[in-house]
Amino acid sequence: MARQFVLSGDIVVHAPIDRCFQLSTSIEIVQRELRMRPVAGRTSGLFTGGDIVRWQGRKFGLPQFHESLIEEFRPYAFFRDRMIAGSFRTFAHNHSFDLQPDGSVRMHDEVRFTMRWGWLGGLLGDFVLAPQIRRLMRRRFALLKQIAEGDDWRRFLHVA
Repeated sequence: MARQFVLSGDIVVHAPIDRCFQLSTSIEIVQRELRMRPVAGRTSGLFTGGDIVRWQGRKFGLPQFHESLIEEFRPYAFFRDRMIAGSFRTFAHNHSFDLQPDGSVRMHDEVRFTMRWGWLGGLLGDFVLAPQIRRLMRRRFALLKQIAEGDDWRRFLHVA
């Protein structure tokens, strides 16, 4: 049985919960985070429940793809994207949004994945992918916080 990796993190953002949630569903922001491009399914705008996004790019100098299904979607509290095709054996990313008493939002992410290739995949997960995913989570949180708390959010969310 493949070892499951579980990585989590959170950040507090001083912005409305709907803004934090919607920015987290922006294809353009996710593209900046992943440094991969959407090539099929939803390729721009905000994704929603049932959407599929196929990402392509290069990681570690090799061509990669990752196809995700937004399988659970509860605005403005939670969504989950799950890999339906790609390099991992399994990959799921939970995104939670909790309104705090002071009006800020606690964003919490949990990534669960398993690797292919037996013990070699376990080593790759331990020493390469888990650290990379942790860095990606921190970078994602910092980017979302910066956009949500400033004026840049207007570039990604079209409000009337």
